[in-house]
Amino acid sequence: MLRRFRPYFRYLQSNRSTLYAAVFYGLLFGATSGLGLPSLVKYVFPPIFDHSGTPLEARTVWLIAASVPVLFLLRAVSGYLNSYYVQLTGVRVLEAVRLDYFRKLQLLPLSYLQRKSSGDLVSRGLADTSQLQFTLSLIANDGVKQPMQLVGAIVFLGWQAFTTDGALLVLICLAIVPLTVLPVHYVGKKIVKRASQMQTQLGEVSSHFIENLSAAREVRAFGLEQREIDRFGRSTSALVIAQMKIVKYAQALTPVIELFSSFGIAVTLVVAYRAGVKWDTFLAVITALYLCYEPIKKIGYLNSEMNRGLASLDRLETVLHEPLTITDPATPVAVTKLRGHVAFNNVTFSYGDSPALKKVTASIPAGTVCALVGPSGAGKSTFANLVPRFFEAGAGAITIDGIDVRAMKLSDLRRNIALVSQEPVLFNDTIYNNLALGTAVASREEILTAARLAHAHEFIEKLPQGYDTMVGERGALLSGGQKQRIAIARAFLRHAPILILDEATSALDSDSEAAVQDALRRLVSGRTVLIIAHRFSTIRDASMILVFDQGEIVAQGDHASLYAGNALYKSLYDRQSTAL
Repeated sequence: MLRRFRPYFRYLQSNRSTLYAAVFYGLLFGATSGLGLPSLVKYVFPPIFDHSGTPLEARTVWLIAASVPVLFLLRAVSGYLNSYYVQLTGVRVLEAVRLDYFRKLQLLPLSYLQRKSSGDLVSRGLADTSQLQFTLSLIANDGVKQPMQLVGAIVFLGWQAFTTDGALLVLICLAIVPLTVLPVHYVGKKIVKRASQMQTQLGEVSSHFIENLSAAREVRAFGLEQREIDRFGRSTSALVIAQMKIVKYAQALTPVIELFSSFGIAVTLVVAYRAGVKWDTFLAVITALYLCYEPIKKIGYLNSEMNRGLASLDRLETVLHEPLTITDPATPVAVTKLRGHVAFNNVTFSYGDSPALKKVTASIPAGTVCALVGPSGAGKSTFANLVPRFFEAGAGAITIDGIDVRAMKLSDLRRNIALVSQEPVLFNDTIYNNLALGTAVASREEILTAARLAHAHEFIEKLPQGYDTMVGERGALLSGGQKQRIAIARAFLRHAPILILDEATSALDSDSEAAVQDALRRLVSGRTVLIIAHRFSTIRDASMILVFDQGEIVAQGDHASLYAGNALYKSLYDRQSTAL
């Protein structure tokens, strides 16, 4: 079982100093417990109570009595320091595991994240990493301290077997000890299965939490509060059942081991009486046996926790070992600032078994404002998302200025692209910092200028803290139009040669939309712009229009030629015009 955790011991090794301190104090604790306490009973106490010989001097009695608190002080201090350094190591392990997990999530393609429940991914990053940290800490703590105490006690028992009367007693007692391994092995197999079920159910609960909070407005609008409470209640009930199945097996382990131990003690009493073993020897053996059984119980608990850790480890490794399909090339082409000539050559892409693009070919010259139109699900967003390599084309090639996007470093490619989504995401930070996300070198004046060009400066200045106003989670404290204008300003500030606008003005009122469209006409000069158009009013200034249908480009041209020569484009345009 330990072999499965071996790759993760590097987290412990990276904290060698604290780990070594924990191991040292664990060994000291085990030695003082396993050897020190039985020796105290066997060799220190008897002289005080043996009145048959010469009476002991008072000083000797005080020295013997003083050895008791000294031994227990040494045991207590070593146990405390062992626990402290183990916890310190554990906290650092947790930090490292979570950082590795979070780093992997940043590198995984969007297609993977879209297939997974966000609640389940959060649960793996929080609950499963905590369980793994606890397990590794437990290995570092009880994996040293308890075996050392057990070894010390067994050494003492073996020593007594060959140096005192009653060797048969000791051998019988030692024969009982291995029997306690049987329930440990059985319970461990049960726990690993139940732990995996519990962690999965915990992911379900997290998913319901996140889903409910992200849809708070819809829940209240449709009166779904009780429905959501009931759904969450069913999930938590299932979680309780899964948790109690683990408790059932884990908590049964200690009583079973104690039952085996009681038989060992009962046999010991009978054999000791019949063998005429001395009282001090009997007490020392019983003490050593107790110090054997206690570590065995702890090792049994350690075994059950290791099985729970294995379940969490499996869930983490599913993500950590997921292959990265979108990576930097081994020898990337050096790229600084691109001109922005985007070309697709027989590009095919599928979401699973569903084809989204079928042998698409298109050439968009640098500086072209290109609108992507078509019915919902026709492939417009997929076309735009392939340019920054959010997804990887299944076949064909996508080039910018004649360079395959797969030949560039991802950071170089994406530095040349600015994106404004239909539903912009703002981080829970100040407005100023959200604007500055677009660039790492912009001055405050440049940031304010970008805000003015996006018609965001006016409303920002009216806020209580101005540019230092916190926007809340996902920008919850701002209106939809305000979030959109901040996102537009952020994209303008990036000064990228390629802009991807996913209906960037959809949340603006008519006055703001007209002003932003005017700003766009000035700012797109010399840039390649891909407009994913849901409303035809946003493509009036497009110099090229690509019409998509069922994953294919069925027509391209300007508005006049397409309206006159393409039935699909004409029907889509007329339908919106009639609706308006």
